[in-house]
Amino acid sequence: MALIAPSLLAADFARLGAALEVIKAAGAAMVHVDVMDGHFVPDLTVGQPVIQSLRKATELLLDVHLLVERPERYAEEFVAAGADQLAVHAEATPNLHRVLENIRARGAKAGVALNPATPVETLADVLEEIDFLSILSADPAIPEGPFLPRSVSKIRAADRMRHEQRLDFAIEVEGGIGPQQVEELIVAGADILVAGSAIFSTEDPTTRLQEMVRQASSFRRTSRVLRT
Repeated sequence: MALIAPSLLAADFARLGAALEVIKAAGAAMVHVDVMDGHFVPDLTVGQPVIQSLRKATELLLDVHLLVERPERYAEEFVAAGADQLAVHAEATPNLHRVLENIRARGAKAGVALNPATPVETLADVLEEIDFLSILSADPAIPEGPFLPRSVSKIRAADRMRHEQRLDFAIEVEGGIGPQQVEELIVAGADILVAGSAIFSTEDPTTRLQEMVRQASSFRRTSRVLRT
């Protein structure tokens, strides 16, 4: 089965506890948190203290995405704060090998995130070192940006490389995802689908998330995400 990871960025920041209850009630196993520094992308969001508070408030898997410049400065702090898995951008650091090694050494799963214009092939030298690959399917500089259809071919390319090299990293997709994209993305090779406004901007977020979880779980695949 594939997983739906609801993005807290789309929830009401004044009621994050309520958002966590929605996620738990809908049967999702993971929550996604975007950390933005106002430099790598224009927006500024949460930091280590919020991750620490979320860790205390929930047993859900915390999937943290660092959209920050030079993530090697902060990666260990986010793992210490409670991140179960942490993605850093290949475009944001010249020390990608080092930061991935440090994340895994601290006990979290290490991932690399790619902006829409960055080819999967640029990661050829680090694919053996990652636990998951996060493919952005919308422009991270545009709030609530639309889904980019060309992302599907990028997912297929990553899945092909995974099989050809006999690797076992998970493929995560984030950006503009709603119920209408779930089947196509999973068939292309995605293991984790991050969805935000498609869930939290509806009148009944719990029901919408339940529907998406059910839709994703209908695909009989072994999840790479929940393996230890």
